[in-house]
Amino acid sequence: MLRARKLSAAELMRAFIAQVERVNPKVNAIVTFLPEEALKAARALDRRRARGASPGPLAGLPIAYKDMIVTRGIRTTFGSPIYADNVPGEDHVIVERLKGAGAITLGKTNTPEFAAGSQTFNPVFGTTRNPWDLDKTCGGSSGGAAVAVACGMLPFADGSDLGGSLRNPGNFNNVVGFRPTPGRVPYYPTVDAWATLSVLGPIARSVDDAAFLFSAMAGPDPRSPISIDDAGARFARPLGRDFRKVRVAWWGVRDGRLEGADIPVDARVAAVLRERRRVLEDLGCIVEDAHPDLEGADEVFHVLRALGFVQRYAGLLEKHRARIKDTVAWNIEEGLKLDGPRIARALALRSDIYRRMREFMQRHEFLCLPVNQVPPFPASQPYVATINGVKLPNYFAWMKTAYCITVTSHPAISVPAGFTTDPKPLPVGLQIVGRYRDDFGVLQMAHAFEQETRAGERRPAIG
Repeated sequence: MLRARKLSAAELMRAFIAQVERVNPKVNAIVTFLPEEALKAARALDRRRARGASPGPLAGLPIAYKDMIVTRGIRTTFGSPIYADNVPGEDHVIVERLKGAGAITLGKTNTPEFAAGSQTFNPVFGTTRNPWDLDKTCGGSSGGAAVAVACGMLPFADGSDLGGSLRNPGNFNNVVGFRPTPGRVPYYPTVDAWATLSVLGPIARSVDDAAFLFSAMAGPDPRSPISIDDAGARFARPLGRDFRKVRVAWWGVRDGRLEGADIPVDARVAAVLRERRRVLEDLGCIVEDAHPDLEGADEVFHVLRALGFVQRYAGLLEKHRARIKDTVAWNIEEGLKLDGPRIARALALRSDIYRRMREFMQRHEFLCLPVNQVPPFPASQPYVATINGVKLPNYFAWMKTAYCITVTSHPAISVPAGFTTDPKPLPVGLQIVGRYRDDFGVLQMAHAFEQETRAGERRPAIG
């Protein structure tokens, strides 16, 4: 409608602003709101277009950046009271890129303190709530982004993913969360330009929309030495594909655990996904019970995650221990215990896991498994402590099905799959993993699955 001049950018922005004002007080997803600035930018865009300018592909569409992403002149807190009044003097490269594509900044979305833990609450802005059940968590750490998209306050949103922070809130809010191959989307500024555990990616209500935003996010940047020299625009191509005879590995649940792994899975999640295997078969896929050997992935993630926390936050722990939540402090302290041999072992293990995963994916083009091991849990609960009576060792162990895939560096997406039979039905997503750097293939498979199930078309009443 924008391109066809059936709608002005200002009209569109007023509609999104009205939706934020109506819905956001109920869910607390957008924590810094800039309606006047956004409307001013939309009007300026309309004037440029009237003079014949050809703006970028996202021209006139609002975006609200995750509050971990620095934005010049806009409050960026990282969910921490230490940075409650922080106003950066520079933009993150992704902000530069999306602004260049014409997106208009409408604000910032909520995140856990330092994006730690897939439950979006912090002492600066409070808790973001799940629009499907306001008493439940929206997941995280890109929780504010996913809720804003699910409720129609944004057309799409950016997010980051270390242990599942795009996939998990996508899963919990019945939207799409896509973790691309490391290097697809540049990351700057950062303390470790070579890091590959955390990536940036899109959240959207459909795979098409996710691919559209991703096409503007992806592409190389000289400030990111791991960035892939491949134009992002190619991801905006049509996603249709014939999947007949395509081999898909199905990593199912048996007796309350992921088959062949010490990973407990809630029966409600298993029940929804069990019924969705047939969707892949109906697409003509050759679906086989199989899974890669990811032994050691847990150790790798623990060590490299802790190392990252030391890199980013050890100085803050020394100066501001009382102002940092216990789980973040624990993660930093775990990192401070690391020595050279343990880090070296984790790096070697990760290399071998990549080899095993690559060899497995030579036989199977895609791997399907749960996004997370539980459906949304109470928003008053900081994290999941037990699953099926099994006590979990730490605050993020309930995300193992997501973070074990992180370790492999393979692209993965959460796509809506269905709902639990709870009194207030809760969303459950399917995680689809593709071959290394086959980001487009993952989007194609997710699109085909989405078109068959139509589960993602269901919207929360609050929206």
